[in-house]
Amino acid sequence: MVTLKVDKLAKSYASEPVFKGLSFQFRGGVIGIAGPNGSGKSTLMRCVTGLTRPTSGTVTWSVNGDEYSTGTIPSMLGYSAPYVNLYEELTTSENLAFIRDLRSSQECEAIPELVQRFDLTEFADSPFGDLSSGQQQRVKLAVAAVHRPAILCLDEPGTNLDEPGHRIVEQMIRSCAENSGLVLLASNQPRELDLCDHILPVAGAKK
Repeated sequence: MVTLKVDKLAKSYASEPVFKGLSFQFRGGVIGIAGPNGSGKSTLMRCVTGLTRPTSGTVTWSVNGDEYSTGTIPSMLGYSAPYVNLYEELTTSENLAFIRDLRSSQECEAIPELVQRFDLTEFADSPFGDLSSGQQQRVKLAVAAVHRPAILCLDEPGTNLDEPGHRIVEQMIRSCAENSGLVLLASNQPRELDLCDHILPVAGAKK
């Protein structure tokens, strides 16, 4: 089971606050991070996963009773976002294999299985840079799942996806939650937020 505890978290850029005084705790399940554009959803996601250093406050992860800081949790975390890119010159399969090899010490899913599960067969041998935006989004989602992470962080996962792609996202979220994982889902899409057990509203800091 995965627990996320955040205490008095704040983030500012050049003295301009993005959010401040955020405290919450969740144990497993699907946690929606909702708010208007520019409210700090992506920034909050990056702070709790260690991709961005918060201005103040603490973030503590617990996995099966063992505590981890944001500096040590990435090995258990899968992350997908529109702003996280892959190697354009590598094919879909090569990008997946590259990430798999980076996580060689962990139990990773076989590339053919990933290709099939995320419906990537048609463009498995195509360079990432040649894919449509929706196809690229599917590959990014598959990369996040390559090591069967206990923690899944999805920032606007439905971006540019067609109906089959949305169903893949839904299955991905359910699978992680059903296996005692924790999903952080930043979204404004009602369809995606309906999958959440809890909604954490982020309204941005008041000036």
